[in-house]
Amino acid sequence: MKIVVLCGGLSTERKISIITGTRVCAALRRKGHKAVLVDMFMGLEDFEGDPADLFEDLPPLAPAEFDGIEPDLEAVRASRKLKSPSIFGQGVLEICAMADVVFIGLHGINGEDGRVQAAFDLMGIPYTGSGYLGAGIAMNKTRTKEIVRTVGIRTPEWKSYEMVREKDIPAIAAETKAPCVVKVPGGGSSIGVHIVKDQAGVEPAIRACLKLDRRLLIEQYIEGREFTCGVLNHKALPSVEIAPAVGHYDYTNKYKAGATLEICPGRCTPEVEAEMGRMALKVHSTVGLHTYSRSDFIVTDDDEVWFLEVNTLPGMTPTSLVPQEAAAVGIGYDELCEQIVQGALNVNRY
Repeated sequence: MKIVVLCGGLSTERKISIITGTRVCAALRRKGHKAVLVDMFMGLEDFEGDPADLFEDLPPLAPAEFDGIEPDLEAVRASRKLKSPSIFGQGVLEICAMADVVFIGLHGINGEDGRVQAAFDLMGIPYTGSGYLGAGIAMNKTRTKEIVRTVGIRTPEWKSYEMVREKDIPAIAAETKAPCVVKVPGGGSSIGVHIVKDQAGVEPAIRACLKLDRRLLIEQYIEGREFTCGVLNHKALPSVEIAPAVGHYDYTNKYKAGATLEICPGRCTPEVEAEMGRMALKVHSTVGLHTYSRSDFIVTDDDEVWFLEVNTLPGMTPTSLVPQEAAAVGIGYDELCEQIVQGALNVNRY
């Protein structure tokens, strides 16, 4: 098949997306597909020929490695030759329309939030993963918590704030009691997540989040171990226990090789493992997701399982978790990518 692997974009997870896309594209080529890697934001501005030719003469894949530095999005925006407000770079929609399917390797806003999916739906372009509605709901952690709580999913208590202004910050900080977790509700890759252990840290955490978004989610802090549990084709995958060597599971610890101990299956009782799988499946179906997702949990010392959030386009980097979970049940990386592609061909989104 002719496949466009769409990556990059213009989100705080841009660099991770490029690593995901590069690895997925290589895997799909090994499976015999004519896979072309396309940066959604930069597009084909350095290619002067017919985009259709890219499927016949596949461009080489440049190495993509994690450098530990968050992307400078203003510099990325300024570097694009196409001076347009469109999130789609030059030739992106044209080459996607030529493909049999688009593998969405995007993460974060402008990719994982449903807007790209909606555009593809309007153009009749098949794509991997969840549709626009499920993706849009899941991208907003507050809305997800509101919905899944109605079907009995245990999730930490929270308060959410919209359109926060500078003058609102002292009052929000005063009514927030540490320990807590201060988040950007639409963030990803642990960017915009602050675990606050003492009261003095509340206001700085709020200010840091508001640099990314005027919306705010302040969540009850649950002491325990971090786990994640994927769903693939209506089945729960084995859990992964996440134990950073230093600190918590932040942007660097998430993607730097060796920074975090990841144990699959996670060290928990069979009952806890089954409960995480049940909850991951329930979240997946309730939010309306498709093919694959990954839900994050905290497990307390007395084996209570707490749902935190769900990811509709989980990372596919060398340190990502869903590939590890799939491998634990005998599904290699290349086959995982193939199954995700096949899932895009077996759905009616209209």
